[in-house]
Amino acid sequence: MSTIKNNDLLLDNIGSNEKYPINFSELEQAAKEKLEAGPFGYIRSSAGGEETYRKNSNSFEKYSIVPRFLTDVSALNTEVTILGRTYPHPLFIAPVGVNKIAHEDGEIAVAKAAAKFNYPYIQSTVSSYSIEEIAEATEGSSKWFQLYWSQNKEISFSMIQRAEAAGYEAIVLTVDTVMLGWREEDVRNQFSPLKRGFGQGNYASDPVFMAALPDQSKDAIIDSMIENIYHPTLNWNNIEELREYTSLPILLKGILHPEDAKLAIEKGLDGIIVSNHGGRQLDGVIASIDALPEIVEIVNGKIPVLFDSGVRRGSDAVKALALGATAVCIGRPFIWGLASGGQAGVERVLENFLQETNVSISLSGARNLEELRKLKIVRS
Repeated sequence: MSTIKNNDLLLDNIGSNEKYPINFSELEQAAKEKLEAGPFGYIRSSAGGEETYRKNSNSFEKYSIVPRFLTDVSALNTEVTILGRTYPHPLFIAPVGVNKIAHEDGEIAVAKAAAKFNYPYIQSTVSSYSIEEIAEATEGSSKWFQLYWSQNKEISFSMIQRAEAAGYEAIVLTVDTVMLGWREEDVRNQFSPLKRGFGQGNYASDPVFMAALPDQSKDAIIDSMIENIYHPTLNWNNIEELREYTSLPILLKGILHPEDAKLAIEKGLDGIIVSNHGGRQLDGVIASIDALPEIVEIVNGKIPVLFDSGVRRGSDAVKALALGATAVCIGRPFIWGLASGGQAGVERVLENFLQETNVSISLSGARNLEELRKLKIVRS
């Protein structure tokens, strides 16, 4: 439970002499000034002509909150219970890989910032740092592990068992990345962070992966990592196999079609994440926020429905929550914070995002997430 005060972050910031980027555009510009063209382009860009990238953020403007007034909103409770665990607020860190291209401290800095502001941290398979390194740096904080299925499925099983041993709370299987999307900016810049070894933290530390290599060279690690990430045969049977190797809850990330949401329930999955990978996979697909309402209706509270893609500010998160999302994941904003200011930059982004979300919930007339989901939302 938190109390909204007149001197919360807004007035504290106005009283500060420190200058720093605040909104998404300013963060992106600050990162651009720090990064070379290849890393910046990789983070900023999306697939194809970036139609989906634009739709993700622009589609939020189609949804309008109809606020209620004359409600005592002096006390706000944003607690949410997901898979048997209660979190202080419904904001998560989306899985984003190869963070070292933004800053040397990479995922360690992000995970520490997430722990400071109680954002559950979803770690990417292609992290620059390993499961164990992040667990050691952030002992006691909430963490989930995002899994890219491997052609050698024993590598997948090994990684989820490592995550379980390290105290991670759930497995998030990404289903929309059976191969990399067509990303013109990376071709233009001739830049692949995977080929440059930025995503090998979990692979080079995995005994099953390393044992399968022809030799222990850097090139062999990178080549095998890229080969294993390519998995176009991924299907529902593999997900059933995954269940046999972990006692952790399993969520599917990348769900956009209501029939896939229905199948996820039928197959006994523990949750889904409505996502189009931030527009980085298939261009021309539905915006995540447009896919959300129908999926929420289909799921009907049977399993948690998390959300990501296109979230740029707290009011976006509030709209997604009002449309039925159980929790909201943010991605690019924190990476721009990392690039522009390291761990301190991420902390600034997360603090501002949390504060804007809380203020927006209160100004809508809601005092908790249950009331927020009862708000009237109109679509233009």
